[in-house]
Amino acid sequence: MADFSKLYRRLKKEKIQLLERLEQLRASGQPLAERREGSPFGKREEEANGAFELEKRLALEKGLRESLSEIERALQKYDTGTYGLCDSCGQPIEQARLEALPQASLCLGCKTRQKGDAKGTR
Repeated sequence: MADFSKLYRRLKKEKIQLLERLEQLRASGQPLAERREGSPFGKREEEANGAFELEKRLALEKGLRESLSEIERALQKYDTGTYGLCDSCGQPIEQARLEALPQASLCLGCKTRQKGDAKGTR
């Protein structure tokens, strides 16, 4: 089995960074006491801006959670000795792919087929 210790350390570091970003995002989601004074649209504008900011924050949080889940899955595979193997075909994932995306769970061939299936080009 290849030595993936460098990628493992990278995954652990990325996990910590994602957890910190999620915590910062949650902390920044607290309602602000400030109100827009002097706006001709008053409360409606404030509510629209608040809704937009909430939607944007929730989308960002969802993306961070998905990335965190992928990293946790890769770390779990490392612990069980299956890191670097494709979840679909069981063959080794290309080293260059793992270097670029250490949380990759599919080899390039399976990922390409998966994208083709999603587009309905199969």
